[in-house]
Amino acid sequence: MRAFVQLRELLSSNKELARRLDQLEVRLEKKLATHDDAIAAMLSAIRELMHPPAKKRRGIGFTADISDPK
Repeated sequence: MRAFVQLRELLSSNKELARRLDQLEVRLEKKLATHDDAIAAMLSAIRELMHPPAKKRRGIGFTADISDPK
């Protein structure tokens, strides 16, 4: 009789343990998803900083704007 009681307790504790592990896994997945998004945003920002847009260069020499009547 005691063996069956212990076996029942063991099975119920394993169910509880499995339920708690499932809850932990769900919480970790949520955190990892938000961390993955944050890491992806940081990597894209670093890529943008590595390749800045080319600055507009002025031409060499004198240029006159004759459309501006001063």
